[in-house]
Amino acid sequence: MKQKRLMLLGGIRYLLPVIMAAHEQGYYVITADYVPDNIAHKYSDEYVNVSIVDKEAVLKVAREKEIDGIMSFGVDPGVVAASYVQNQMGLPSFGPFESVEILQNKDKFRQFLAEHGFNVPLAKGFGSIEAAMAERYWYPWPVIVKPTDSAGSKGVTRVDSVENLRPALEYAMEHSISGHIIVEEFIEKAGCSSDTDSMSIDGQLAFISFNAQRFDANAANPYTPSAYSWPSTFTKEQEEYLASEIQRLITLLGLKTVVYNIEVRVGTNGKPYIMELTPRGGGNRLCEMLRYATGVDMITAITRAMVGDSIDGIEQKPYNGHWAEIILHADRDGFFDHLEISKALPAEIVEEDLWVKKGDHVDSFEGANNAIGTLVLRFETPAELERAITNQTEWLKIVVN
Repeated sequence: MKQKRLMLLGGIRYLLPVIMAAHEQGYYVITADYVPDNIAHKYSDEYVNVSIVDKEAVLKVAREKEIDGIMSFGVDPGVVAASYVQNQMGLPSFGPFESVEILQNKDKFRQFLAEHGFNVPLAKGFGSIEAAMAERYWYPWPVIVKPTDSAGSKGVTRVDSVENLRPALEYAMEHSISGHIIVEEFIEKAGCSSDTDSMSIDGQLAFISFNAQRFDANAANPYTPSAYSWPSTFTKEQEEYLASEIQRLITLLGLKTVVYNIEVRVGTNGKPYIMELTPRGGGNRLCEMLRYATGVDMITAITRAMVGDSIDGIEQKPYNGHWAEIILHADRDGFFDHLEISKALPAEIVEEDLWVKKGDHVDSFEGANNAIGTLVLRFETPAELERAITNQTEWLKIVVN
């Protein structure tokens, strides 16, 4: 029997568990991007140098390599090309290419939500800084300015007045692949927002999760997530409403068997909002965290599904305790010296994954790509978790010279 060939777009470290799962299933793994030194290429069976935002170039390579499946797990820029190849080659797909294009463009996504009666912030997209400045009379201050097509919180700024608008627009444009930006109403959240992964099978939600997304107010970019914890801060009723709306969205878009990264929040106005829903596993090891916390292995499942193999074990399960993931990061540019974790931390350290060594240059925390590692923690009580995660300086120190 021919060995099945899975193509993964991107080369970041969040692909390593996907490559491992694929190898455990006996698949041949091809990784692709234009950065040969990316870490994932060291673990795949073959590397191809191609721009993952060039869907025609990716399709050409996919046909040459006679692949059986393709996805862009944890790598937002490759999702559109992966969907295009799936549909052009008749491979297992996320769903219609047009639906994926909507999900991957913040402007189109907001418009789709509004047209179908979802709670949605006021928003408008622009193709130039001058066009955005010309409509500043419209903005419901405060606003969030961001690229329509970037991930990892890169290029995102909150703006409270017109005086600070132009620098934010320039910053967003710098990080936009397509040269488009969006200005949207800032929805003040009640409690914590949620940014975690879920999965549908044949268009039906089989596993859904919500968490508490945390931020470091002192970071270079305070809108880059710095920690996550499970369960969420939502009520049961809020989670049920959001699950129903997410299922409605999946059905409207005709999506199929997909792992999603989904960001939602509840506003101080009491309304729950779907802020983002992308057909890919999230970065920051979210699927791995959920495997720790529930035993549900979405990584293996989606790896099998993308080459047309059957899947099982995806069902709603409770969390086994109270879990947190800390995104290790430096407060300033410099050279990493060491990591200190106090023994007073009231948690089981399930995993310590440090990506730098003494003497390595590290950058301040402007985006997810500036992370230097992760901590996986399990707490017995929600009170212990909350105290530890909101008072990290009491037990965690990252020394940078």
